Amino acid sequence: QVQLVESGGGLVQPGGSLRLSCAASGRTLSSYAMGWFRQAPGKEREFVATIRWSRSSTYYADSVKGRSTISRDNAKNTVYLQMNSLKPDDTAVYYCAAGAAGTYAVSPVGYDYWGQGTQVTVSS
Repeated sequence: QVQLVESGGGLVQPGGSLRLSCAASGRTLSSYAMGWFRQAPGKEREFVATIRWSRSSTYYADSVKGRSTISRDNAKNTVYLQMNSLKPDDTAVYYCAAGAAGTYAVSPVGYDYWGQGTQVTVSS
């Protein structure tokens, strides 16, 4: 079993930055693909970014491309999402996910484990 715990969310002004962290326990995730998703009130959960186990392959949603960077530290069993130039539309609960297949996916069904989420609010 894998447990994922997100942190780093909060209230930030438009144009600001946040770095989300996802700490994993229960199993080494060095061979897993890791992803970030978000869900705003009244909307479906949507893909944000993903990174394969090799760390050399990443993929981003168009809505965050150029403003966000996903990275991982396999030694720390942690994945990060650096978000810059934040907009009010980025407001959502952000979830970390792990996929045992190791290949990245943009659909939630491609992931086997999920964290509880961390709230990101972008507002002046």
